[in-house]
Amino acid sequence: MSPVLAGVLQLLALVVALGLAYRPLGDYMADVYSSKKHLRVEKWIYRSIGANPDTEMRWPAYLRGVLAFSAVSVLFLYLLQRLQGSLPGSLGFSSIDPDQAFNTAASFVANTNWQSYYGEQAMGHVVQTGGLAVQNFVSASVGIAVAVALVRGFARSRTGELGNFWSDLVRGTIRILLPIAAIAALVLVACGAIQNFSGIHGVGQFMGGSQQWNGGAVASQEAIKELGTNGGGYFNANSAHPFENPNGLSNLLEIFLILVIPFSLTRTFGRMVGSLKQGYAILAAMGVIWLGFTALMMWTEFAHHGPAFDIAGGAMEGKETRFGVGGSSIFAVATTLTSTGAVNSFHSSFTGLGGGIAMLGMQLGEIAPGGTGSGLYGMLIMAIIAVFIAGLMVGRTPEYLGKKIGTREIKLAACYILITPALVLCFTAAAMALPTPVHSMTNSGAHGFSEILYAYTSGANNNGSAFAGLNADTQWFNTTIGLAMLLGRFLPMVFVLALAGSLAEQRPVPATLGTLGTHKPLFSGLLVGTIMIVAGLTYFPALALGPLAEGLAS
Repeated sequence: MSPVLAGVLQLLALVVALGLAYRPLGDYMADVYSSKKHLRVEKWIYRSIGANPDTEMRWPAYLRGVLAFSAVSVLFLYLLQRLQGSLPGSLGFSSIDPDQAFNTAASFVANTNWQSYYGEQAMGHVVQTGGLAVQNFVSASVGIAVAVALVRGFARSRTGELGNFWSDLVRGTIRILLPIAAIAALVLVACGAIQNFSGIHGVGQFMGGSQQWNGGAVASQEAIKELGTNGGGYFNANSAHPFENPNGLSNLLEIFLILVIPFSLTRTFGRMVGSLKQGYAILAAMGVIWLGFTALMMWTEFAHHGPAFDIAGGAMEGKETRFGVGGSSIFAVATTLTSTGAVNSFHSSFTGLGGGIAMLGMQLGEIAPGGTGSGLYGMLIMAIIAVFIAGLMVGRTPEYLGKKIGTREIKLAACYILITPALVLCFTAAAMALPTPVHSMTNSGAHGFSEILYAYTSGANNNGSAFAGLNADTQWFNTTIGLAMLLGRFLPMVFVLALAGSLAEQRPVPATLGTLGTHKPLFSGLLVGTIMIVAGLTYFPALALGPLAEGLAS
């Protein structure tokens, strides 16, 4: 079987699996967030934290819950790392330095999982399982909760109430993420991923030096790492490591886990607003972008430019032979079009245009299908922008799902789409202008610039993957990327929740003959065009200096 055919068959199998899971998972999540009943374990949690799950919150109260919980999580994870040297199960590793502890705490709480350290050489079992794995669950649940709050803003009228953050957080973790992750972990163990609490083992001499490896609860963390679109690996090689991702079957499963909740949330959205067609329209826009990017990535990586590519069957530099070009390309697009950031290959070794495709996927705002929750609310913000543009074209007041898109709503949507590019471009410009940060670049020229642009794109968009050629374990990058991750995660949430509150307070507007049909293919096409134009106008100059220049020169 040719490598190209193998890649196409993997993609088809993935599409079928996602299609089979779409309806049952989407309906289940809608039922979870619409139910009035609480499980017994959930009641215990509510009593322990002193929360009343039946109290409805307006958007400022909901936001305070998000920020308070996230601030406590950052502090807890920071202290856990700083105290690692005194904790049992540390495997003899010392405490983490302050700047790196801050960076890692911000990273995992912000659902970014950027790692400027070697996991197998820095983190013991307690920090990995009691700190990082826990944040993999709750940070993903926070993202879903904010998306559900925005959906309620569209579904409700003449009220500013958006639900209860604590109830949404607990339900997302207990009823959705935990059971699916448990099943996925068992499948990964069956595929060959390890799951233990063993210590450090020596493997003897290897190329003139000794080699060591340590075990860990890898399969369970790998499952939620992908399912929650987190991305932080137990080992430095991430999902390219055979302990995390042993074979082609586990690779396909991990890609499925990355995509299944973000895609299925579009049906949850349709169910909650009372129109499945609206969910299908959003799904169509997500699917077109994802399939388009996957096809482009596979084309650039399979393209033959010389005898070495002919022999290897594509650009195999930096890719695992057990996955090949096809499996690596599909994984790279899935992880950068979502907020996952896991890698099964080195993105720095992709072709110039291939690396640019991965970077652009993050710069779109990671909305096709995006992260758990963040993809849906990001896409709905872009839908509001598309409706506004359509309204300008025909001279009508824009409406979406029976809600008028007025001055307040469009200002909030505009702030949402501007904040992340501002963080990326400002931090990149500062790093290139100052004398010290550029010393962390492994490469010079266009590729070196791409390393830094990719790092801040990944951090501010809460992705977490890296070009792997940048030494980011410095005080400058640990601090600035940490700030980019926190601001890129929580500032957009402020605008999303404020928008949700504004929409929930409105009276529904009845549809007329002049109302734009936002459930039709025409709107899906307009939405895709809006996304590509907004991202293109924002990032094209920076992309022209980095991956485009490199790709056209090769």
